[in-house]
Amino acid sequence: MHRLLLIDTLPIYLLVSLMTVLDAQPLTPKLNEDWWQIADNPDLGMLSDPKQQPVDFGIWQASDGTWQLWSCIRKTKEMGRTRLFHGWEGSDIIAKDWAAKGIAMRADTTLGEHPGGMQAPYVIKHEGIYKMLYGDWNRICLATSQDGKQFRRQVHDGDPALFGDPAETNTRDAMVIKYADQWICYYVAHPQDNGAIYARTSPDLLQWSTSKRVSYGGIGGKGKLWYAECPFVVQRGEDFYLFRTVMYGENNKTYIYRSKDPFDFGLDDDRFLIGHIPVAAPEVFEYDEQWYIACLLPSLEGIRLGTMEWVEE
Repeated sequence: MHRLLLIDTLPIYLLVSLMTVLDAQPLTPKLNEDWWQIADNPDLGMLSDPKQQPVDFGIWQASDGTWQLWSCIRKTKEMGRTRLFHGWEGSDIIAKDWAAKGIAMRADTTLGEHPGGMQAPYVIKHEGIYKMLYGDWNRICLATSQDGKQFRRQVHDGDPALFGDPAETNTRDAMVIKYADQWICYYVAHPQDNGAIYARTSPDLLQWSTSKRVSYGGIGGKGKLWYAECPFVVQRGEDFYLFRTVMYGENNKTYIYRSKDPFDFGLDDDRFLIGHIPVAAPEVFEYDEQWYIACLLPSLEGIRLGTMEWVEE
């Protein structure tokens, strides 16, 4: 009774503020487990290998409404690090078995890219232009497209690289979000085989700040390059959710962290950890008022899609 009387006597602006705080309950992602396969282990012709695996990928909608998927295929007969990009196209987000479109991009060593080092494409559309960030084994590079299908490297002074710190070896797995008046790029690097997730900021997706380590160690482990992979960050209200993969394959696992600071998800501690999901290399996105999650098949023989929800704790 006293509590109700206290609320009734609050000024209206304080009451609105209080109700806003009460309504802003923390959210947790929940998988619906309604998976459908959209990509398989592709035929690469002379570059095919029985050991090859589709791994880190990007998924986006092209200007003609079709859905595009490019995946890094590793352990192929490609020279060097064995990796290249293969593409698929779907007519609808809920369609199964998207059409294979062939090899989409290979390393260009004349531009300084590492032989066979193509890794983790990620695509956004900004100011009418599709922008693809990708790894070339030690750098994050940029390619662009008018239609979201045909991409060309953006070369400046003979180089497509946006950044790459020699101390942050195997720089890869880039993705970006818009935050206030800047962009944040999250990515992985493995100095001395000690994996961590880093972030850089940019006003224009071209000029990037120095790096800041934003996630490392804790329950996910440290000291191995695969303990921090495939970072994916989603903002929901005032909270930022980091999806951090620590294991591929049949025992695939991704930890989820929630923080109000997009530059701090815990360094060798788990105060922001809210759980884990049995997937690897997820991309999380909303389309037509439905949330989706794309990830690798546990068999590493393709890529799957499913729906998900954000539920109050």
